[in-house]
Amino acid sequence: MPKYFFHIRRNDVFEEDLEGIDLASPEQAREEAVAAAREIVAEAIRRGDPADGATFEIMTDEGSLVATVPFRSAVGLE
Repeated sequence: MPKYFFHIRRNDVFEEDLEGIDLASPEQAREEAVAAAREIVAEAIRRGDPADGATFEIMTDEGSLVATVPFRSAVGLE
């Protein structure tokens, strides 16, 4: 099963996912990213923080970009 890495980009800051997770397909990786983004945004809202402009950059273990998932779009704000 391929490994996918869910890096986070916030403005000029890049947070690298060093562990990644094994998933069956790029579509499943995108679904995981959308679900995780929803959880992150919900937690930010509970804390009273704004939904920021962070984005997941989903990469394969070979370094290919599979998809980008803006957090705001995962909760219907874009």
